[in-house]
Amino acid sequence: MKLSQFKFNLPNDLIAQYPIENRDECRLMVVDARDGSITHHIFKDVINYFDEGDVMVFNNTKVFPARLYGNKEKTGACIEVFLLRELNADHKFWDVLVEPARKIRIGNKLYFGEDDSMVAEVIDNTTSRGRTLRFLYDGPHDEFKAALYAMGKTPIPDYIKRMADDKDAEAYQCIFAEVEGAVMAPAAGMHFSRELMKRLEIKGIERGFLTLHSGRGNFKEIDVEDLTKHRMDSEEMYVSGELVDMVNDAKDRNNRICAVGTSVMRAIASSVCMNGHIMPYSGWTNKFIFPPYTFTVCDAMISNFHLPLSTMLMMVAAFGGYDLVMEAYKVAVKEKYRFGAYGDAMLIIRN
Repeated sequence: MKLSQFKFNLPNDLIAQYPIENRDECRLMVVDARDGSITHHIFKDVINYFDEGDVMVFNNTKVFPARLYGNKEKTGACIEVFLLRELNADHKFWDVLVEPARKIRIGNKLYFGEDDSMVAEVIDNTTSRGRTLRFLYDGPHDEFKAALYAMGKTPIPDYIKRMADDKDAEAYQCIFAEVEGAVMAPAAGMHFSRELMKRLEIKGIERGFLTLHSGRGNFKEIDVEDLTKHRMDSEEMYVSGELVDMVNDAKDRNNRICAVGTSVMRAIASSVCMNGHIMPYSGWTNKFIFPPYTFTVCDAMISNFHLPLSTMLMMVAAFGGYDLVMEAYKVAVKEKYRFGAYGDAMLIIRN
């Protein structure tokens, strides 16, 4: 497959800039790969496609307030700092992106907060935009993290053309988010309300959780036409023995396995073993999934509508079939579905 095959015309007004009021009342397109049908529903109707003993797998990663705005020493220039991950808790080292990067060099100090109460020093260059910062803070680590996060903003995607507000802190997060570490929310999971989760439980649909800390690499522009030459950024993930038993048992009794989101599908594909089973995994994955790809575990997938040329769209096309998914996206544009993290959802059924 070529990069250009994932280009389509997406009007800007279809990119959702705000979440809807009720999580589970967005639109849901159901794409049945068995007969090629495309139907339209409300998201909470998703429960009608699953039965007792089926398994839905969610990503319980938790987004932290990763976007900071500081000022450079002497010049006072405004610098955006995007926290990626903590490298060393004792020394308060963080891997970050800075913008504009050309203004930031090793040895520069950055000041954060209304009273410049948080200071960081640039100690290394990692990429063209990447830097390593050492935060100069004398207090305990928990106190430092609380102070740092209090200054941060919710890292909503750049295609949302506004500043994050207080509502985003709750909206750009799954209700079951638990394990801190993501700078990109698993958007498909954000449609699940507490009421819908309870209805799944009552119906006997099993709910399993894994952790994959989605990073900024998901938004990285692909600069090669030949997709086999693209390299994904690595992301930390964890698949527990409890989830492995749940998924493998369901697979053995021919129940449906549904991945809720591309991050879940990526983690499952990274932990697959023999006979459609998965195994426990703790580590990192840089798996890049695009057509053609053989899926052996999941029978269904829930995903948002992704932007053109994105790795998430490529994975969805691999799962649902390139021709059918791209046709579904044409329908979505025609029917004015909302795209992006705050947009509408698609359920793809394969078996």
